[in-house]
Amino acid sequence: MKSFTATALAALLAQQAAAHSTFQQLWVDGTDFGSQCARLPQSNSPITNYNSNDMRCNIIGTRPQVKCPVRAGGTVTVEMHAQNGDRSCSQEAIGGAHHGPVSVYLTKVSDALTADGSTGWFKIFDDGWRKNPSGRVGDDDFWGTKDLNSCCGKMDVKIPSDIPSGDYLLRAEAIALHAAGGAGGAQPYMTCYQITVSGGGNASPPTVSIPGHFKASDPGVQVNIHGAMTNYVIPGPAVYAGGSTKVAGSACSGCEATCAVGSSPTTTIAPPVSTSTPTPGAPGGGGPVGCTVQRYGQCGGQGYTGCTTCAAGSTCNTTNQWYHQCV
Repeated sequence: MKSFTATALAALLAQQAAAHSTFQQLWVDGTDFGSQCARLPQSNSPITNYNSNDMRCNIIGTRPQVKCPVRAGGTVTVEMHAQNGDRSCSQEAIGGAHHGPVSVYLTKVSDALTADGSTGWFKIFDDGWRKNPSGRVGDDDFWGTKDLNSCCGKMDVKIPSDIPSGDYLLRAEAIALHAAGGAGGAQPYMTCYQITVSGGGNASPPTVSIPGHFKASDPGVQVNIHGAMTNYVIPGPAVYAGGSTKVAGSACSGCEATCAVGSSPTTTIAPPVSTSTPTPGAPGGGGPVGCTVQRYGQCGGQGYTGCTTCAAGSTCNTTNQWYHQCV
């Protein structure tokens, strides 16, 4: 019996470790940007200290040197999987009965490449809980993480149309509640993406600090989902008025349903490079004097204020209204 118990415990621990996941990729209006602007975590484990600064963007393993271009009012699609680089739909995005809500936040920053997330955050998306009439306990109900599993790890998120243009960190968070019956048992998983928003407005959403957007004792953080549930309060602030929500258990739609790795549009971003010797006023040039953009870097688009002169051997091509690229 002792041997059986040890074996069963080892199997359970292995299953729980395998169920850990990370948000890894980003789609912008149906175009696959992969992990280019994602601050990929060191591991797929959750952050268990809710008061740690790691709650902002996780323990970062890879800090990218580019930003994904996003238009205000457009749609980004965050994508979660268990292992870095594995985008297979044959495995659950977050398995092991890790049921819980999914939320997305933004923080306005001066430079997304270097920002540490200490600026104020506002929530732009929630997909939480809905009662399953056919279920007995919370595990049987509809959850945001179940929607991730149904949609191959993808979740569509509208970018508010009225937020100011500029750089932001976009933070995707899933909170697994399978062990949340006791204080500190909830498991938050998060990743930050570096983005530049164009075509925005002048709204000033109210913000919260992270860490501090929820407490271990909050009813949506300490909760027993293995018993019958009649209500659930998603942790954190309310979704900003310009944001959006998804009804848990609703069908995949938009990019969630149609975007496919390998067959949908893709793009590659290269960081702009400034030359050390000024070359005044090249025809059609823009941005800082003397700057040039490497092949595959952004060179224009609505709201874009950077370099517009492509490096020798490439020209600025209009990909869409918001993104022009040196090719």
